Amino acid sequence: MDYAAIARDGEWFAHRYDPEHDAVHFVRMTRDIHRAATFLTDQYLPTGLERIVLPRQAIVDATQPTPPAHFIFHSAFCCSTLLARAFDLPGISMGLKEPTIYNDIVGWRHRRGGPPARVAQVLSQATDLLARPFASRDTAIIKPSNLANGMARAMLTMRKESKAVLLHAPLETYLRSIAKKQMTGRLWVRDLLVKFLKEDLIDIGFTAEDYLGQTDLQVAAIGWLAQQALFGRLVEEFPNRVQTLDSETLLSRPADTMRALAKFYGLALSDARIVGIVEGPAFTKHSKSELDFSVNARTAEYDAVASNHGDEIAKVIIWAEAVANSANVMTTTPV
Repeated sequence: MDYAAIARDGEWFAHRYDPEHDAVHFVRMTRDIHRAATFLTDQYLPTGLERIVLPRQAIVDATQPTPPAHFIFHSAFCCSTLLARAFDLPGISMGLKEPTIYNDIVGWRHRRGGPPARVAQVLSQATDLLARPFASRDTAIIKPSNLANGMARAMLTMRKESKAVLLHAPLETYLRSIAKKQMTGRLWVRDLLVKFLKEDLIDIGFTAEDYLGQTDLQVAAIGWLAQQALFGRLVEEFPNRVQTLDSETLLSRPADTMRALAKFYGLALSDARIVGIVEGPAFTKHSKSELDFSVNARTAEYDAVASNHGDEIAKVIIWAEAVANSANVMTTTPV
């Protein structure tokens, strides 16, 4: 087995980590496959892709030093997939949309109690593997699932050259997104609460019984507040290496935002390239359905949700603000 050849080839994507066998599962994917996949999970990848399983240490030993990689950490339902797609720029950068290998590491920590030192080692090596470029000049812009947010501090600590955008949606927008997804969204926020409790990301003075007594949208607000608190801590600890952004600014000022983020990440983008990004599919096609997308259509969707759930959402916002004040959590992420 030519481990070095695989380690040099960015098309061999580090897809999964198996802690039981200390092995990495690779899937061979072209840039077009990355572009077409909504997320880098088996649910969204084509069937029949070439796969190989290699011992972690063997492939790590064969991996050359990787270029800088940057991150998009997000609170979910905040146009993070749109932003990752916007960085699909051959010869400049590649946005990686929610690599499963990070979720595997989170699951290893939660279910099997992975030793912290070994988890940290595997996390660092997974990022090295994800940072391998398709071409020599490509910079990886990695958007983990927000389930991996509990590892954000560790990831920034390990990679001193990396920068991160902390992307979130305003609370009302977030709650409308959850309500729009109906039962699926309500189950998702409860699952997120369980995972965040395991990560010790929630510290608002509630007991387990208190959580059971909350409505679905209150639980959603708790998860949102936990991520706001985390982002605030990251801003304090890494003031020059993180940049906050909200979804409404991204959508209302896309060219200005992309220009600022390119400068932040150190990417050379001309004004013409930025115009091409803003007028291209990242901003004009829905990131999950590929149907036509516009800010006005999105607003109309959310207004329809408000007509059915507006009273509940308004009450939860007032409640969440009271909880935030009590727990000393800022509801507006510092810039």
